[in-house]
Amino acid sequence: MIDRLLPAGVSAVAVRGDDPDAVLFPEESALLERTAPARRAEFATARHCARQALRRIGIPDGPIPRGDKREPLWPVGIVGSITHCTGYRAAAVAHAADMLTIGIDAEPHAALPDGVDRRVMDDTERAWVAQAPADTHWGRLIFSAKESVYKAWFPLAQCWLGFDEATVTINPAFGDPASGSFRARLLIDPPAGVPAVFDGRYLIEDGLVVTAIAVARQA
Repeated sequence: MIDRLLPAGVSAVAVRGDDPDAVLFPEESALLERTAPARRAEFATARHCARQALRRIGIPDGPIPRGDKREPLWPVGIVGSITHCTGYRAAAVAHAADMLTIGIDAEPHAALPDGVDRRVMDDTERAWVAQAPADTHWGRLIFSAKESVYKAWFPLAQCWLGFDEATVTINPAFGDPASGSFRARLLIDPPAGVPAVFDGRYLIEDGLVVTAIAVARQA
């Protein structure tokens, strides 16, 4: 699914479930010493997806460690993003010469837990959801969109971005609310070099909500 949301120049790989052949480099295994087997398999599969995506753009296999905020640390000259949810793992990468940043997210297409919508959505977003077609879990889509925004924001800003610091507008495709685009406008002043608006695309299919942002580097 994720590759259908991203432009040319971005390499994306996704799988359903975990890959029993996925292996970790020692540096990665060291991050998971007290991790349950299921979480370890999820992590290994997501890193396996990332290595496959990197291979497609000419980057040899190597460890993908993580930073202090649990973000993946990519090889020099690479930008990317990883996501995983129940039954789905994906990664997207590109050369930094082509893309400024990437953010992807996948979530189950289900209602947000009780009370979470108040933390995720502002009044404008909740008002839009209230009048939107009821057969789609729009709150979950907005949550996923904001997760993608954060993943695109963080490598550039190197600081936290709260759910209340961006507002999302959903633009369903004509005649097909299961696909479309979204625009996230920051409600804070971003650091220099960080966009104030992030545009992305979404897809709802096979029980999943998938969102993606890819910001091209300007010439």
